[in-house]
Amino acid sequence: MFRVNRQTDYAIRVLLMLAQQPEGTRLSTSEIGREMLIPTAFLPRIVAQLAQANLLVTFPGREGGVQLPRPAAQITMKDVVELMEGPLLLSECMTGEEACPFEGDCRVRCRWINLQSRILEELNSTTFADLARESAQGS
Repeated sequence: MFRVNRQTDYAIRVLLMLAQQPEGTRLSTSEIGREMLIPTAFLPRIVAQLAQANLLVTFPGREGGVQLPRPAAQITMKDVVELMEGPLLLSECMTGEEACPFEGDCRVRCRWINLQSRILEELNSTTFADLARESAQGS
């Protein structure tokens, strides 16, 4: 089964909640975890990964919290998926590392490449501002 892992889903939820707030809003991680149904055990690691990749800014202390480092329109789903999952690769034959017996005449590889390209295009064109707007419309 092809699917993103749970941590990727949680990372997207963290950024989505921040994107739903006015720009520059700082929220506590406990508030985000509670509202977005993210288990406390996962949250510190996810926040640390997002901060290390400059997709989140952290502020320590009682008045601390997290906020987006730039407008939500400048952060894409691709940024988060590639951070959490690594580069998208639909088939081993696309790595070029292993020889394929059908390499010169493979009818399937071009389909994998096309499909991967479409998925990456969709992820790259979907910003957290888009997701926040869609979420508000759905409420």
